[in-house]
Amino acid sequence: MDNIVPNQAEGRYDILQNAEGEILIMINHRRGGPENPRFVYDGGNNALLYRSRESSVMLEAIDERARSPLRMADEILLVELDGDEVAREYMVPVRLVRNLETLIK
Repeated sequence: MDNIVPNQAEGRYDILQNAEGEILIMINHRRGGPENPRFVYDGGNNALLYRSRESSVMLEAIDERARSPLRMADEILLVELDGDEVAREYMVPVRLVRNLETLIK
């Protein structure tokens, strides 16, 4: 995962958790399908959704209430919305790192 530079920041996204502790993240639809996606997180303010070599998304300003559940998740359900319609949904493994900033510089 060297030299990953997010090509977009997600302005609006939602993070939801159900009673079983499963996490759902909704973002805007992106062109091109995910290829070996990963959710890279260090437990802080930002996370990187790596979709493919050509597409990654930075999730900024993660609410403090979502941080602990994200750190404890093995995988998340990612839903891409096109307007009000679900364009795509897929499971994404969570990869915890010590410092996200060092990976994206």
